[in-house]
Amino acid sequence: MYNNLFAHIDIPPRNIHILDGNAPDLTKECQNFEAKIAKAGGIDLFLGGVGPDGHIAFNEPGSSLSSRTRVKTLAYDTILANSRFFNNDLSQVPRTALTVGIKTIMDAREVVIVVTGVHKAKALQKGIEGGVNHMWTLSALQLHQHPLIVADEDATLELKVKTVKYFESIELSGTDARTQGPPLVQFTKPYVPVAPPADLSTPVGSRKGLKIDTAFNAKDSDPDELTPDSMSSRIVDSAIAGLDETMTRGGDLIFDRMGSRIPTQG
Repeated sequence: MYNNLFAHIDIPPRNIHILDGNAPDLTKECQNFEAKIAKAGGIDLFLGGVGPDGHIAFNEPGSSLSSRTRVKTLAYDTILANSRFFNNDLSQVPRTALTVGIKTIMDAREVVIVVTGVHKAKALQKGIEGGVNHMWTLSALQLHQHPLIVADEDATLELKVKTVKYFESIELSGTDARTQGPPLVQFTKPYVPVAPPADLSTPVGSRKGLKIDTAFNAKDSDPDELTPDSMSSRIVDSAIAGLDETMTRGGDLIFDRMGSRIPTQG
């Protein structure tokens, strides 16, 4: 970090905070790191990369999405990838590392993850098109308010064509990807998620003690309202007088021609 970044920018040394993997008490070192973040008012911008297995920071597959800064055992693929810093000697690569947790990253006001190369295309596809999954910790960014993934063309090879076109259309709609959300300079306080109501049994805004009487009382009902009854009670007696007479002449209906009902004129 010193050779590639801090030595080239005008950052005050007092503002540089790096986890010390050689600290005598690693658990306390992680706790102090979280305390420093809180004291500084939170992280404005988290910038990181992603591994071929979709891990961000050293949050390997299977990491808790609510994890904080801690000691983490490294996966073999991560050890293999980091062997380039140890003359490709696997035996020299540490088996554990100190890392910020997923929740630490998610509490940052903005998160930028850089994904490059075809060997990370599967991780990008799982992180964007798949559901939120602790086996692909990159996917946790789907729950962040202001995430940004920067990817080259090779890293998008596993994505659906319509997914790539969708994000390209967003890029073309503005000159800056940051137009999709408020600028960083507008944030002055750490992001604090809104806690759900303690009592979820009563919906917010509902009136307590509200009782709906569904019992039907014909006496108290509006006289203009319909009162359920049998269909036969609505038939006038004169309308069925002829039918009753017919039924008494043999018990069966007597069918006739329509012409027999027309009066004969002499």
